[in-house]
Amino acid sequence: MGVALGLALPLVAQVKMIRSEGKIAVDIDGAPFTAFWFGPETAKPYLHPMRSASGKIVTRGYPMEEVAGEARDHVHHQGLWFTHGEVSGTDFWANHPSQKSPKKGRVALKRVGNVTSGGKTGSIEAEFQWVDPAGKPLVAESRTMIFHSHPRLRMVDLDIRLTGIEKAHFGDTKEGTFAVRLATALEEKHTGTMVNAEGREKERSVWGKRSPWVDYWGEIEGEKLGVAILDHPANPKHPTYWHSRGYGLFAANIFGERDFTGDKTRDGGMMLEPGQTWRFRYRVVIHPQDTAGADVAGMFRDFAAGK
Repeated sequence: MGVALGLALPLVAQVKMIRSEGKIAVDIDGAPFTAFWFGPETAKPYLHPMRSASGKIVTRGYPMEEVAGEARDHVHHQGLWFTHGEVSGTDFWANHPSQKSPKKGRVALKRVGNVTSGGKTGSIEAEFQWVDPAGKPLVAESRTMIFHSHPRLRMVDLDIRLTGIEKAHFGDTKEGTFAVRLATALEEKHTGTMVNAEGREKERSVWGKRSPWVDYWGEIEGEKLGVAILDHPANPKHPTYWHSRGYGLFAANIFGERDFTGDKTRDGGMMLEPGQTWRFRYRVVIHPQDTAGADVAGMFRDFAAGK
């Protein structure tokens, strides 16, 4: 009887979505991982905070939270986000509500689609519009995020499609695009080290270079932890350039060629035509150990192979 009852019970979801006003919290294996923020007070959607499988927070708290010892620069660096600094003259990057600029745009929620909990994965689907200062939509964004259960890793896959509403020119600027602001302990002046797929290390060798992935690892509360961003081989202009700074900004940006190369004759800008769609896919992996110990290169091979 006991066995029969046990078999009749539903499996408990390991990846659980908890929706409330303006956000969706994500729990993995009974512990909080992150939350997706998209309410009317946000200028762009973002994930915050992000945690390792051991529960340590790997992203900066500011400006969402006041944490002792954190730098309070770049108020627009909010968790993990996807925007760009110059789209037809509108700034969707430095667009925090506290920033005073007549060029500020907003990534506004249109609708939240399917929100699914599950045993091994959970997902969030949402649609947004990139709106200029006059309130005119320039770009439609549809986004799917898949969160994975794993005993040692925390992984999220982001599949982002941008479709032109108006002609939308993504300009050549280093201020973009797929980005995360990391915890203070991971800054280079503390314990952090950036490593790319070619084995280059630190900002001086990683910033502005092209690479299919970069890992940013260090030590948080006595544990070696890293955050890797993997750029899907089918993404536009793969492998991406990296706008990754020693102070904890960590960003993939295909557009900023003039800034990254120092060649003023280059123009990495691209025009998104009305009805045209660009697709961007990234995997973010929060892992224990350093780059080699975590086998980030192997993680990229799996991601590229669709695993």
